[in-house]
Amino acid sequence: MPNANEDTPTALSQVQRRAVSELLRVSPVADDLARRFREAGFSLALVGGSVRDALLGRLGNDLDFTTDARPEDVLKIVRPWADAVWEVGIAFGTVGSQKEARVGDVVQSFQIEVTTYRSEAYDRTSRKPEVSYGDSIDEDLVRRDFTVNAMAVALPEKEFIDPYGGLEDLAARVLRTPGTPEESFSDDPLRMMRAARFAAQLDFEVAPEVVTAMKEMSGRIEIVSAERVRDELNKLLLSAHPRKGLGLLVDTGLADHVLPELPALRLESDEHHRHKDVYEHSLTVLDQAIDLEEDGPDLVLRLAALLHDIGKPRTRRFEKDGRVSFHHHEVVGAKMTKKRMTALKYSNEMIKDVSRLVELHLRFHGYGTGEWTDSAVRRYVRDAGPMLSRLHKLTRSDCTTRNKRKAGALSRAYDGLEDRIAQLQEQEELDAIRPDLDGNQIQEILSIGPGPAIGQAYKFLLELRLENGPMEHDEAVAALKEWWAAQS
Repeated sequence: MPNANEDTPTALSQVQRRAVSELLRVSPVADDLARRFREAGFSLALVGGSVRDALLGRLGNDLDFTTDARPEDVLKIVRPWADAVWEVGIAFGTVGSQKEARVGDVVQSFQIEVTTYRSEAYDRTSRKPEVSYGDSIDEDLVRRDFTVNAMAVALPEKEFIDPYGGLEDLAARVLRTPGTPEESFSDDPLRMMRAARFAAQLDFEVAPEVVTAMKEMSGRIEIVSAERVRDELNKLLLSAHPRKGLGLLVDTGLADHVLPELPALRLESDEHHRHKDVYEHSLTVLDQAIDLEEDGPDLVLRLAALLHDIGKPRTRRFEKDGRVSFHHHEVVGAKMTKKRMTALKYSNEMIKDVSRLVELHLRFHGYGTGEWTDSAVRRYVRDAGPMLSRLHKLTRSDCTTRNKRKAGALSRAYDGLEDRIAQLQEQEELDAIRPDLDGNQIQEILSIGPGPAIGQAYKFLLELRLENGPMEHDEAVAALKEWWAAQS
């Protein structure tokens, strides 16, 4: 590793000290693996994000290595050593493995990827990178996305390799490319989204020439598969500073291609705060939703917060009294959310959950000062289903008014609704609202067999349960018989 001296800026000295500490921690597994490669006649180096994170003092147990060994040779070395090996990425030169090793007094599990020196490039019509193997680590590093990811530590001697000034850029907290940004983004257009993602994850600034290239080349993202775009967007959204990355996507025009509903919000005025547009409001809601998270980043909640108002541009109306309305924007927005998330290849379950939250995010505003009946509260809980906790967070986050009195009134009203839900849940087991009679009982009481009538009777009893709460068995039987008599 490089030594700090009197002429070295304090920031560099700090990152170097952090790196030494981090590398010493993973040495038991990294050095052991490196010796095995050396004995087989190959070299091995910790590389990319692992080196960057070591310098930032945040290296985890996922380690990335690069080597001059071809994948088949990597397999021969790793298989007898690792606890598990997988070949999912072998077409791209990557062999994955898992290894448990003692670090101090604790046995830790490490996820390891070893990738052969390589270069990648897209042609103008391909969605998949063409992979060719290289013969030197410098050749490998120049193909990497940013200088802070183009550093390596040769093992086991721990020689620091930094041909493109990544250490200085890391200390300055800036993202630059090893070669020209245009060459880098031509090789893999997804790197433009990675710039926004790293800005969000690391709170780094993106160099002006990189931003310029992103603006000029944003259309190239169209050749990247929806799955790769989705994965980068998820990493951005789950980062510590998603607003920063999203702003970069919008400002460079990338969002026009991958999430066009977001920049479309910039043109609209929010009906509650006409000095703000809906775009800024949505980012604030995202920030506030993040503040309410309890068990780490919640992708469903963050997507819902970001997308909750995307139906407004299509529903904007200028009323005769001068006001602007967005009637039913939650319904339109839910459909738009489903369409966009489907295009980005999200899972059906996630699409259902996020679009449901978007559809329900305005429901609370009918609550007023607590006029809802118990029936309305039950329906709110039933409609939210397993999304209830997230709906609470989204609804509270959707208040961005600077009027403290209004914000306080909304907060107190929602406190009241949550209290009522808790009381009813305690009394009625709201989380599992069902009719007071099941299908078998319905058949027995009405003396009928399976068929559409059972479903209709079940639906009638469910509505009765929502409207009136739990009923005694005899009451439910009497109500069912009365309903059945009216059907004939």
